[in-house]
Amino acid sequence: MHIVVCIKQVPDSAQIRVHPVTNTIMRQGVPTIINPYDLFAIEEALRLRDKFGGEVTVLTMGPPMASDSLRKALTFGADRAVLLTDRFFAGSDTLATSFALSSAITRIGEVFGPADIVFTGKQTIDGDTAQVGPGIAKRLGLTQLTYVAKIADLDLTGRSIEVHRRAEGGVQVLKSPLPCLITMLEGTNEIRRGSMMDALRAARAEIVTWSAKDAGIPDVTKCGLRGSPTVVKRVFAPTPRAEKAQFVDPAGEPPADALINAIFKRAPKLEAELAELSRGY
Repeated sequence: MHIVVCIKQVPDSAQIRVHPVTNTIMRQGVPTIINPYDLFAIEEALRLRDKFGGEVTVLTMGPPMASDSLRKALTFGADRAVLLTDRFFAGSDTLATSFALSSAITRIGEVFGPADIVFTGKQTIDGDTAQVGPGIAKRLGLTQLTYVAKIADLDLTGRSIEVHRRAEGGVQVLKSPLPCLITMLEGTNEIRRGSMMDALRAARAEIVTWSAKDAGIPDVTKCGLRGSPTVVKRVFAPTPRAEKAQFVDPAGEPPADALINAIFKRAPKLEAELAELSRGY
């Protein structure tokens, strides 16, 4: 069994800065960490590897410094790390990122063996879109199992997996053929502490480093800013409202009625406008 885990090195959310011209995140001089959601994906992949055997390959796209996060993943026990780095990837949105990563996963399959499962975190703390995982699944033609809280069963002989997916109002139990892509929820497992042997191995390990050409990407115009249709027009911190919240005292009447009366008192024309609208029904 071969599992690929896509991770991202992200800026510490407490120290994020935004470029005033391009409106992209400025990473220089900002401490970086493995995206917290991706840690749960790494742990789940390692648990499956430990139980059923096989290999775990960790993949990330980013500048050369992203190798630090890959070495951290190796200290947890991952077998291999691949860094996708090239100036053509700079400024990628989720569409361009999913294109580059899916190309790299295809290349990983050619070099190290096809992936049975691709793991990602639910989302990243810098983008918060939750789009890259599904985007990879779409490009690779994989069944996508998102917001997974538990791996209930894995049948390598029958080539199927059963998961519990968190949904509104309950839990969905889904069974899917392999290969598939899984996005893991936070808090779904307890992240291990790597052993001393893994830490020593990670320090000596060679990070497989690929450019766009190495990853088999023939058209670099689909990467980076050139391949990113998303345009951030403006990034700003909202100004605090000068007007303070108003406390509504029910004074013996039902709270809902008290709130409605307070709203109508504050906006006298609203009641008449609502009454006019209601005449059409």
